Amino acid sequence: MCGIVGYVGPRPCRDLLLAGLESLEYRGYDSAGLSLLGSDGEIESVRAVGNLANLRAAVDSEMSAQAQGGAVTTTTVLSQASTGIAHTRWATHGRVTEENTHPHTDCNGEIQIVLNGIVENHAQLRQELGDQGHSFTSETDAEVVAHLIERHYDGDLTTAVRAAFAELRGHYAFVAMCSSRPDELVAARKECPLIVGIGEGETFVASAIPAFLAETRNALSIEDGEVVTLGPGTAKVLDGEGKEVARETEEVTWDAAAAEKEGFETFMLKEIHEQPDAVAETIADRLHEADAVDLSELGFEDEFVKGIKRIVIVACGTSYHAGLVGRYAIETWARVPVEMDIASEYRYRDPVVNEDDLVIGITQSGETADTLAAMRLARERGAKVLAITNIMGSQATRDADAVLFTRAGLEVGVAATKTFVSQVACMYLLGLWLAEIRGTLSTERNDELVAGLKHLPSLIGETIRETNDRVLAIAERERHRRFFLYLGRHIGLPICLEGALKLKEISYIPADAYAAGEMKHGPIALLDESTPVICVATESPVLGKILSNVEEVRARGADVIAVATRGFDEVSRVADETVFVPETDWILQPILAIIPLQLLAYHVARLNGMNVDQPRNLAKTVTVE
Repeated sequence: MCGIVGYVGPRPCRDLLLAGLESLEYRGYDSAGLSLLGSDGEIESVRAVGNLANLRAAVDSEMSAQAQGGAVTTTTVLSQASTGIAHTRWATHGRVTEENTHPHTDCNGEIQIVLNGIVENHAQLRQELGDQGHSFTSETDAEVVAHLIERHYDGDLTTAVRAAFAELRGHYAFVAMCSSRPDELVAARKECPLIVGIGEGETFVASAIPAFLAETRNALSIEDGEVVTLGPGTAKVLDGEGKEVARETEEVTWDAAAAEKEGFETFMLKEIHEQPDAVAETIADRLHEADAVDLSELGFEDEFVKGIKRIVIVACGTSYHAGLVGRYAIETWARVPVEMDIASEYRYRDPVVNEDDLVIGITQSGETADTLAAMRLARERGAKVLAITNIMGSQATRDADAVLFTRAGLEVGVAATKTFVSQVACMYLLGLWLAEIRGTLSTERNDELVAGLKHLPSLIGETIRETNDRVLAIAERERHRRFFLYLGRHIGLPICLEGALKLKEISYIPADAYAAGEMKHGPIALLDESTPVICVATESPVLGKILSNVEEVRARGADVIAVATRGFDEVSRVADETVFVPETDWILQPILAIIPLQLLAYHVARLNGMNVDQPRNLAKTVTVE
């Protein structure tokens, strides 16, 4: 969940670390800190509660105070140190306080660490270390790592880190620095992301590539269970047994400008507008045939595909909603029963799974702890596991039998937009591919759907252009409402769930999403003249049913805002306000219907003065349970 970055090389690294944190702030922004190591072994640490701007101010204040006080050595460390580590926190263990902010240190202030993830046996280790005379200054689980390394340190930081690593349980990645090793960092990972960047005589280590992308494009992946020792321009990787691993760097081809807003007021708005390209990239070479889907990249034999008895989709949050859309598509097209499970529940309910099952784990980051655990459990019990993720080299790609990448590009905004539509596009591809191999669709129907998929990117762009102003006007009218209810049926229900989630995430307005047919079983009691009801009423076999539900809502005095397919004017006759999206095949409509709901959440939040890119209490990558 948290973001970590480290540097060792010839350059003063304070500003490099701060710039790296800016690229990782989406991973957590409760607090931030850095520790810098001077060539003579002096360490200077600065920490601050709040976002990165507070840390920058604290660094400037510390340098000013030290300079005025004549502390030349300290000021030199802050301005000239060429080895350092930094961290941006999303709080798990311990309150949001300066004491709980990373980096953490040992008893003597000689060893500094930053950590992402959770140390599950921290209480036991804290007790054990306390009995041995170690004193702790924070409530965090991470601090035990610094003291463990201290206990094992005898001049060799790598050996001490490996010994400490062997005693830890949980899922985490950390970087350690020692005052007596001024040109060295040692890092380790267990089920949390860690990547190394190699430059000319300098080395970076971080939770994600954007932290050093502006400085080097040569990246070295660190695998689960490995320890890496970093020097200026060098990286020595050791496996779990302490044997050196030979691994080549890979060139990163991302455009650094992708991390900039490119003229948009927020990253989220930029990413909403990037959705046509995201879907185009996701489907492009997989639809290169006129009438077929090519997913040969998965490596599944046709006989396995034909023999699948059941598909289980495990995911969390937005990814779960994408999976729900996929369930309708796969069952309708490929005639395979599909079960949906929230990943955090699946892993604890002793699921029945076997070799005839295909388990699909959907995770934007590829590092979602609950989804990874569910995937591992399914694989251990004999199922084939397919990961759908946006991040190459992520843990999900290692834990699966096959991977289908969404290709949405870097998404900085915490609230998922372009990754969601790309996930849905992947589910459509998968559903058609399964249907083709299993022979469950007619040639005519298959051709219609392939053509519809190819046309989706341009329709998404059209939807953004044509609905934005109308949605903005609705948002201006409804921005002060205290509760929103979202209603949908069949394939529209997942879009209601996702639309309500977006509103909750970034505007902090309570919202609920319900199957419209279930409304009379409770939610109808919430309705009165002050309740906006958002209804997904796009073309579908159940459109008549949803319109009947709209009439029931109107009878209770609530305002109905409907998302409908262009040309279906009967929706406008029963709704107070209708936002039309372009016509496409009814089962592909969700990928268009979500656009107005994303825009509604966005505009309501912005009109109410919210920071949509960094909603409170949330982080982009959920690497903790």
